[in-house]
Amino acid sequence: MSRREELVVGIRDALPIVFGYLPIGVAYGILAAQTGLSDIVTVSMSVFVFAGSSQLITVNMLGGGAGVLPIIMMTFLVNLRHLLMSASMSLHFKEADNRLLPVLSYIITDESFAVSSANLPKREKKEIYFLGLGITAYLAWVISSWLGASLGSFLPSSGSLGLDFVLPAMFIVLLVLQIKDSLDILVAILAGLFSLLFVYILPENWNIILATVVAATLGVLLERWS
Repeated sequence: MSRREELVVGIRDALPIVFGYLPIGVAYGILAAQTGLSDIVTVSMSVFVFAGSSQLITVNMLGGGAGVLPIIMMTFLVNLRHLLMSASMSLHFKEADNRLLPVLSYIITDESFAVSSANLPKREKKEIYFLGLGITAYLAWVISSWLGASLGSFLPSSGSLGLDFVLPAMFIVLLVLQIKDSLDILVAILAGLFSLLFVYILPENWNIILATVVAATLGVLLERWS
């Protein structure tokens, strides 16, 4: 199969991701606009960050008056999973042109990882296939963010549209996808309980950060003990 054909197949396989990104990207753009971010800042975050969960949580924290350091730490913790995804994906790109690797690593997301994990083993030119897949998803996210930012100033408050539930909904989906056994369920429950406890003790959004660290540490200890 030629490079062009591999690229086309990657673009085709990205269509389910595109349809999934459109409503979330529009919701992000609307929430960002109604938080007070300009269209340029909103779209630039999609262009340079390209991480839906991190962007949504950043907008949510900015709306709640959070400081820069908690936002940076939360973004770091939320995106730690990319280390594992990148390590797994690197096995497929051993023969790829080194000049492509920065681009390929940048366009890895939960969705592109999930789709490509099932399809990469049977692709001949894996890096070209993933390039088509990832770039298509990337453009869909940027365009949907722009649409949301453009609509944000003309729509009623996000609360009346139900968009204030977008962030919790996204993280619930991510959580459910990660749960594989009873230990995962226990850690998730512990994280929620610790967060509720710390919210009355710690300022801003530090309760989420500390609850994440504590629950994850307990999860590791429980896994070793069991």
